[in-house]
Amino acid sequence: MTLSPHLLPALAPLPVLVPLLGAAATLVFGRRPRIQRTFTLVALTAVVVITGLLLYLADRDGTTAVQVGGWETPIGITLVVDRLSSAMLLVSAIVLLAVSVYGAGQNIRDGDQRQPTSIYRPTYLVLTAGVSAAFLAGDLFNLFVGFEMLLAASFVLLTVGATTERIRAGVGYVMVSMLSSLIFLTGIGLVYATTGTLNLAQLAVRLGAAPDGVRMSIYAVLLVAFGIKAAVFPLSNWLPDSYPSAPSPVTAVFAGLLTKVGVYSIIRTHTLLFPDGGFDTVLLICGLLTMVIGILGAIAQHDIRRLLSFTLVSHIGYMVFGVGLATTAGLAGAVFYVAHHILVQTTLFLVVGLIERQAGSTSLRRLGGLAAASPVLGVLFLVPALNLGGIPPFSGFIGKVALLQAGASDGRVLAWVLVGGAVLTSLLTLYAIARVWVKVFWRPRTEAPEGHLAAANPPTLIEDSTDVLYDERTDPGRIPPLMLLPTMALAAVGLCLTVLAGPILGIADRAAADLHDPAVYVGAVLGVPEAYR
Repeated sequence: MTLSPHLLPALAPLPVLVPLLGAAATLVFGRRPRIQRTFTLVALTAVVVITGLLLYLADRDGTTAVQVGGWETPIGITLVVDRLSSAMLLVSAIVLLAVSVYGAGQNIRDGDQRQPTSIYRPTYLVLTAGVSAAFLAGDLFNLFVGFEMLLAASFVLLTVGATTERIRAGVGYVMVSMLSSLIFLTGIGLVYATTGTLNLAQLAVRLGAAPDGVRMSIYAVLLVAFGIKAAVFPLSNWLPDSYPSAPSPVTAVFAGLLTKVGVYSIIRTHTLLFPDGGFDTVLLICGLLTMVIGILGAIAQHDIRRLLSFTLVSHIGYMVFGVGLATTAGLAGAVFYVAHHILVQTTLFLVVGLIERQAGSTSLRRLGGLAAASPVLGVLFLVPALNLGGIPPFSGFIGKVALLQAGASDGRVLAWVLVGGAVLTSLLTLYAIARVWVKVFWRPRTEAPEGHLAAANPPTLIEDSTDVLYDERTDPGRIPPLMLLPTMALAAVGLCLTVLAGPILGIADRAAADLHDPAVYVGAVLGVPEAYR
């Protein structure tokens, strides 16, 4: 059965609306954890289905703009569904669903351990709505609103449990996020003062008439705001101190998604509003420094979560590399690499959560012997780790090759320097994950310098009448299926990027072609593509 093209406008608001309705429902049933969990999983499953349909329709029919409430552009809220936004929506929805199931297995709690979580799931759904709102926003103000939804929800999630370490990390995270939001708001004010609009399509037309100095100043302000959110060097120091302190599912979502919303914003504004290449060299230099300095930081770490946080920063550099090239091939490589990195980085953080649960620590100085104790856990770590390192034939290798080819085709000296930096970063990533692999899984725990300090079993969860928990006093070493299965599923989805690399790269190529021709976006929103040309 052929889906009607009129279906897309009806579906476009749902990735935002469904999670918000789910959040309201879970708040009503705050004292009924099972009902809360059911509403959460139903809402997130619906979002996966909806975003899958949006990607199919966007790839088939092209870019579509939806005017919420029937208001004309630019008076009302404009939602834009194209290949880039719909692809980001689908990958994000898959990750959010998998992590939600994982969290249900772990049974995240806030405050006193004896009290069931009442705020975690509603906040998680608000975070989902914020991610979707940012990807769909057709104007700068609603992109700002999406970011603020993320900020409010992420602060609550980051401080779940209210431990001293989490509060300290949460305060630092909020201060940095508020600073980036203030800078973004300043940029919005400058944009409106210059052009009289915040609609992205209208801005693509009107910014061209602004003086070069004014236009570049606006772009610099927006790049700083988005660079902080994307953790691009030298604006990335906040990330390794903020993410590792949160519960494993929260860290996984933050690592997989939140920085990518910043990367998406850089891609969108760079290609649509400032396509003349004024900051391409700056982006390439920042991409190189982000890759190299990030991975050097990872090598120096003795905690797996901090190590992965630094690799997260490092691999943001690959995406900035593709954007800075400002070619169709570079953008296609960046789009593919964003999807790859969301899946692989999230999977690795979920595996680290399983390691901590089984071994009682994430410190390399305390771990060892897990290959014999839990072979499944070893495989679950090895597959996404090799993928992150870019070992063929995994999607990490495919994405890096696409970016390297784009850099080589560019031909500039700086592009070749980036190619060398990307290869070096990939080799150092392999070294970092090999170090984790050897020390955590193959070294006997008795040889670990602090192996005697790690708990044989992590703290026991207390059973209550409203939820089913695994009591590790009678079930030592067993991984709850609701934690194991979503981790395996997410690793399998990451492998699908390898198996289906041809079709997925095709979507990335078509998305990059649309991005390289702003008239496509302008025509979909304003109905007059000639206005841009």
